[in-house]
Amino acid sequence: MAEFVSVLKTGEVSPGEMKVVTVGDTEIVVANAGGRLCAFRNLCPHEEGPLSEGTLEGTIVTCPWHFSRFDVTTGEIVDGVTDDSLTVYELRVVGDSVEVAKP
Repeated sequence: MAEFVSVLKTGEVSPGEMKVVTVGDTEIVVANAGGRLCAFRNLCPHEEGPLSEGTLEGTIVTCPWHFSRFDVTTGEIVDGVTDDSLTVYELRVVGDSVEVAKP
């Protein structure tokens, strides 16, 4: 069973926004994809671009370096210069606390 850690409150991430949190040594982005909270690693699998500096449109995040696009709900590549998927993390909401599974 995954171990979860509280990273922020639900009201801290508005729809269309992304927030970077650190869990252990790992930077994780918590994104509000149209009302659905998702968590993914803040590194593009292509050349480790900072995804939090990219754009989020619906459930798609675009890397600011080479414009690869990923579905933040599944991690799957939509299009771009890589075949690798994005690392996603299990996320849950307990009361008003957003919790992410430890990497």
